[in-house]
Amino acid sequence: MKPLSLASLAVTLSLGALGTLALPAPSASAQDGVIRCESQSNRERVCNTGWRGAQLVRQLSGSPCEEGRTWGSRNGTIWVTGGCRAEFVESRGGWGGGNGGGWGGNNGRPGETIRCESQNNRERSCPVGWRNARLVRQLSGSPCQEGRTWGVRNGAVWVNGGCRAEFAEARGWGGGGGGGWGGGDRNYSVTCSSNNNRTQTCDWDARQGRPVLQQQLSGSACQEGRSWGYSRGQVWVSNGCRARFGVR
Repeated sequence: MKPLSLASLAVTLSLGALGTLALPAPSASAQDGVIRCESQSNRERVCNTGWRGAQLVRQLSGSPCEEGRTWGSRNGTIWVTGGCRAEFVESRGGWGGGNGGGWGGNNGRPGETIRCESQNNRERSCPVGWRNARLVRQLSGSPCQEGRTWGVRNGAVWVNGGCRAEFAEARGWGGGGGGGWGGGDRNYSVTCSSNNNRTQTCDWDARQGRPVLQQQLSGSACQEGRSWGYSRGQVWVSNGCRARFGVR
């Protein structure tokens, strides 16, 4: 075998270096089926997932993560932009990628969640066939306030004013006592407000179990662990969060 000349060796090393540079950097970190995708310096980032659709489970950034505006899924990837940093899981069944966005086309089968979105502040009506609904998760930066920017009428959930959220059928409450989530006093709820962005604590009956956010009342986002939380019989809110908390 003839030894490589210096010129051939240089070409070989150069090609090897180029091959190394061409290897794509990991676009997302995955653990237990959760993908983290982060927009750095407000630039768009595309993270490979292989999923047909995705669902945001935890926002990590101060910048809002709004589906269709600062994040979305397409062709087996998640894209984020505008500083959105969040964790995602594969959407299944009634969620976005599986049935055209969860806009109520399945007529609200029991136990399923419906996504209804007001685009450009216009009213949107999503047929569900329910008598009552409860807000499960707000997706928009604009507040979702029952009776003002969302509600139920004639078997449909309606949203307006930029409210985008996920809803489920309300059973055994709604329209009467203001709501409960089962597993406690269904009428028990606490409204807690952060005034002037200051941290505020509100007493919570620990016998009711851990509270969940039922309804955001403020324009400022209420994000668990960032602008609200629970510790030793007290709900705390900060950064302008104002919301109603209830029982699971």
